[in-house]
Amino acid sequence: MRVRMFCIRKNDIVVVISGNYKGKTGRVLKIFPKKQRIIIEGVNFIKKHMRPSQNNPQGGIVEKEASIHISNVQLIHNNEPTKIGFKNLKDGKKVRYSKKSGEIIDSI
Repeated sequence: MRVRMFCIRKNDIVVVISGNYKGKTGRVLKIFPKKQRIIIEGVNFIKKHMRPSQNNPQGGIVEKEASIHISNVQLIHNNEPTKIGFKNLKDGKKVRYSKKSGEIIDSI
């Protein structure tokens, strides 16, 4: 399986566009490129049964964020969801840009 470069990066603000959490926004905490999944802050909570350990001596049930597929989110730029494109500038830099407004988001 070939993994392509993703438009979504760590610390981006995204909105969920499909699934149980449609409409929720959050910051990207972690990306799993080979699985094409991401973890978003405050979205898709699961309950995990934890065994007692040194870090968690009591053990018990812990709520934490689970991953969702990267195709179910869109980047928020200027408070609007937008598709992302890549283009090369004349000076040789590759940048991400908003397909909705045409503005450059950041360089790679």
